[in-house]
Amino acid sequence: MERERQTRLSASRDRAAERDPAIDLVRFFCLLLVIAAHCMMVGPVLHRDGTVSTENTLMEQGWFVPVAWVLMIVPLFFVMGGVTGLQSWRRLKARGGTGFDFAQLRLLRLVRPAMALLAVMWGGLWVALLLGVHPQVIQLMTTGAAMPLWFLAAYLTAQLSVPLLARLHERAPLLTFASLVVLVITVDSLRGAVPVLAFTNMIFVWCAVQQLGFLMADGFFEQRSRTWLVGAIVCSNLLLGLVTGVAVYPGNMVDNINPPNLCLLLLAVSQTATLQLLGPGIRWIAGIRWIQAVIAVAGRRSMTVYLWHLPLLVGMSGLMLLTAFRQPAAGTAEWWWARIPVFCAVIAVLVPVIWIFGRLEDRPTAASHARGPSRTAVVTAAVVVFIPVADAAFNGLTLALLGGGAACFALAVLLLGRVPVPVLTMPDVKVEEVRGGQPGTLPEPGLRANLET
Repeated sequence: MERERQTRLSASRDRAAERDPAIDLVRFFCLLLVIAAHCMMVGPVLHRDGTVSTENTLMEQGWFVPVAWVLMIVPLFFVMGGVTGLQSWRRLKARGGTGFDFAQLRLLRLVRPAMALLAVMWGGLWVALLLGVHPQVIQLMTTGAAMPLWFLAAYLTAQLSVPLLARLHERAPLLTFASLVVLVITVDSLRGAVPVLAFTNMIFVWCAVQQLGFLMADGFFEQRSRTWLVGAIVCSNLLLGLVTGVAVYPGNMVDNINPPNLCLLLLAVSQTATLQLLGPGIRWIAGIRWIQAVIAVAGRRSMTVYLWHLPLLVGMSGLMLLTAFRQPAAGTAEWWWARIPVFCAVIAVLVPVIWIFGRLEDRPTAASHARGPSRTAVVTAAVVVFIPVADAAFNGLTLALLGGGAACFALAVLLLGRVPVPVLTMPDVKVEEVRGGQPGTLPEPGLRANLET
């Protein structure tokens, strides 16, 4: 019986090591959902005295609070990042790579697209300022980059922890997850007395959610029955309703996201179980040829889409304020119908941006003749990246910080340098032995440094 269970576990891990089309399709759908939600949130208003204010129309709707329980799909991004991150780490480790190699590749993969965004925004907004655009409009457009940056910081933090958490996961997966949950609850309990402590949950919450992706990658949820999965969905939502109903946490999930708390982790449990439950149907849809073609293009540029869509949306809204084009009042039926062309316009503007800057998401070029950066350089690059992001999180994003962030990101890219080819130190070792008995899938011989987001 035990041998049969181990055989099923090994088989599920073998399948998990392959690229799951359901993950790519869900990530693509979630990106579209995020863009649509932001189109219903961004609403700059130009007043008669020349001042500009913003209205978050979607957040002001009474029906949005319960709907946000379904639409808050940020935890799902981290779950999927845990699946692909663990697979990528195991492939790199099997080829002789180290945790610093993984950190270098992850930093390059995520920082390069952000560097381009900050540099273009800083240059474009300075030109607009010199042309006489009101500073308040400039600040409004600058703020448009703040949300993608906090997500980048949180996602990058979780991804850089993958080698360490993967080691703990292989030794005691459930204990590792439970320990992170305890840390999340402890921080939430102390955030009233020490408010700044709440920001440490930017690490604990998202790492705990990422661990759910680890469990999914290793077949933990696949081995559970449909009844168990439905029970997990029901119980996590009932507990979420309890802690928000007694006012321990806000009922609005958007209010719970920055800094994150236990509510986001409960949502992640529900979403992970739902993803597993709907997996067969999602894979069938992902198998349709034209959908495969769309995902093959858009899936490789997901970070570019996420980083650029909100600044482009804010920029379009700001430019509309400078024209005589009549805009419907926020919240009216005309305004809601106008969200459809706004969404289409954002997608249309994203296409050339992806064509120009999307290649920065390509896998870092491996160079067998080049030495990789030192560990000091990798650590320094990580610190350099997080300095402007932390400043923006605590003090808000300004035009000066936008330029400083672009410079810091560029410096980090220079510090990280070229990517050496990992070389197996034990040429005769089996992959199962490298992974502690866990089977894995090596990349094709011609592929190098093939890490997916």
